[in-house]
Amino acid sequence: MQVQNNKNHVRYYAPHHFVFYPLTAVLTFIAGYKAAKDEGTIWFFITVLLIVIIWLAFMMRQHYALTLQNRLVRLEMRHKYSMLTGKDFEPLEEKLSFEQIAALRFASDEELVPLAIRAAKENLSPQAIKESIVNWKPDHMRV
Repeated sequence: MQVQNNKNHVRYYAPHHFVFYPLTAVLTFIAGYKAAKDEGTIWFFITVLLIVIIWLAFMMRQHYALTLQNRLVRLEMRHKYSMLTGKDFEPLEEKLSFEQIAALRFASDEELVPLAIRAAKENLSPQAIKESIVNWKPDHMRV
């Protein structure tokens, strides 16, 4: 498996990103073309239906997966911080956005605590946090 870092940590789900969405997009364009060319009401409704299906599929996939993932990331960071310091993470967590917390989880154990404190004090952006990480800890299980 390739070593994960800031440049290659984005993950795709092939059936969704490279099959379902392109296929429904092509079908939507075909239906839209037919609706415009033939001025057929049925093709207009098919186009609208396909657009709604694409939108709902995207929103539900994103909503369910990301909501659960966000909860797990917070719990993971609370546990990791507590294990490393013996202290509660929540006071520091209140000073950080979720995006900052998510960026911190790529930090090694040695880097996490000082980087979390620095991120809270300096209000580092998630990208700045990721760029500050020297020993990247990969996460191959993200949604």
